[in-house]
Amino acid sequence: MNLTPIKRAIISVSDKKNIDKFAKYLESKEIEIFSTGGTYKLLKKHGVDVKDITELTGFPEMMDGRIKTLNPKVHGGILAVRENETHMDEAKQNNVDMIDLVVVNLYPFEDTIAIADVILEDAIENIDIGGPTMLRSSAKNYNYVTIITDPKDYDRFIDEFDKYGGTSLDFREELALKVFSRTAEYDSIISEYLENRLASKLKKNLFLEQGKELRYGENSHQKGFLFTDKNPIEGTLANAKQIVGKEMSYNNYMDAQAALDMVLEFDDPAAVVVKHMNPCGVATGKNSREAIETAWFSDPISAMGSVLAFNTEFDMKTLRFLRGKEVDHLSFRVENNKLIPEKIKRKFVEVVLAPSFSEEVLEYMTKNKSFQNVRVLQIDIEASKKAKDYQIKRIDGGFLYQTTDNELTSRFDCITEKKFDPKMEELAKFSYKCCKHTKSNAIVLCRMTENGQFVMLGMGAGQPNRIDSFRKLAVTKAKENLEYEFTAQKISGSFDDYFKKVISEQTVMASDAFFPYDDSVRTAAEYGIKYIIQPGGSMNDADSIKACNELEIGMIFAGNRHFRH
Repeated sequence: MNLTPIKRAIISVSDKKNIDKFAKYLESKEIEIFSTGGTYKLLKKHGVDVKDITELTGFPEMMDGRIKTLNPKVHGGILAVRENETHMDEAKQNNVDMIDLVVVNLYPFEDTIAIADVILEDAIENIDIGGPTMLRSSAKNYNYVTIITDPKDYDRFIDEFDKYGGTSLDFREELALKVFSRTAEYDSIISEYLENRLASKLKKNLFLEQGKELRYGENSHQKGFLFTDKNPIEGTLANAKQIVGKEMSYNNYMDAQAALDMVLEFDDPAAVVVKHMNPCGVATGKNSREAIETAWFSDPISAMGSVLAFNTEFDMKTLRFLRGKEVDHLSFRVENNKLIPEKIKRKFVEVVLAPSFSEEVLEYMTKNKSFQNVRVLQIDIEASKKAKDYQIKRIDGGFLYQTTDNELTSRFDCITEKKFDPKMEELAKFSYKCCKHTKSNAIVLCRMTENGQFVMLGMGAGQPNRIDSFRKLAVTKAKENLEYEFTAQKISGSFDDYFKKVISEQTVMASDAFFPYDDSVRTAAEYGIKYIIQPGGSMNDADSIKACNELEIGMIFAGNRHFRH
């Protein structure tokens, strides 16, 4: 076990939580305590028998406290190898007494630079020098010295000392490892900050520790882990409150983040249905029930087994859409190229995210067995928005880093003879938001319903060219959905007339990138599209504009492209 006795300690902490209680415990064990600056004053105030560090070093604190513990009397007492006769002789000749316990945590550099208007001088003053030096010295000599840098370890030390009358080697090794992890992180934060301030360079350091192992990764033969930020933001996805359901999987987290990103785009009540990282249903409404009911039928086949995200409270009306006995729950199969509904017991989803849940909903979810397999997460909308700072992806031998795609448009100009009325302009913005979160090459068709709701009607994602995204996927899905709506609602007239009316009068086509040629416009016109939003910026923009004017199509240039790989 290799126990070491403890006779002398140095305490110098910025985080003073519970330090007075800990020092009183040390005093009760007849351990001599030396301290510095504010820590010394605090311990004195609480009646601890503590000595000023100057009594140990023989030098006063100097230069506004910049020099306090950088002294052979301190570091000699920490670094001496007790079994090395030369070390001990030199210590004796120079009146260096051994130090067995060091309790140090560092100037709050992270907190200082987190202040919005912090000046460089204040940041530099909060770069700790003596603290990291004592930490490293103590951790290097863990065979003989116990080093505590985390206040959470005070109680663990007390348990060790009460049990053994000293500290075990295993405990000292663990504390030493924690020290080197902390000093490495501390130095990297300083380096990252100063690179940016002094050299205008981007430097990004990642510290991943204590990852939570998931059931498996993207596939069952892969391992998966969740690592959270060092200073986690409560309410964000990685730290969301799980109300009920099975453990989140790797794919659950990926889809949940995609759904959350999408729903954060909206201020009005909205619901998002995501499957395999793509929004297959998006709608706004007067409330969450209206939004999810419309979004679900954007693609009812894909909606089964999906992830749902809301930006308003999840109430019982919304819950009844998923579980209510008065609701016809339908599954769909395709027969003769048409959607054929079949009644099922309930709608199945993998994950539900919302900022809050009504008390009635919480009671139902926690008591009803049908929700045992649904992962229900409470997320903080505002915290999630603030947490979006950068994106990073691993490639072989390196990382790709980018800032977040947080600007929808850099312009919003209708550049054709045919114009958008205000309602269609709002629909264009909604469509562009949906397109922004769809895998490239993306074409999205969004509709304004008779009651004024905005809803995704069809989307084509992840295709090598956007013509295929439109004609093979987006418009095909839109037609399928409208045909089911036409039949289910028993709309009078012919379906062809109904399809043409919705596509030409109520629908906007959105593209995540510019049209390289005018064939995108001309293909859209074949299906009746009359409104388009795209970023513009092609060498052949003039050809697309000319085609729009010939075919009486309105087109908005949005400026910003939204590739999503």
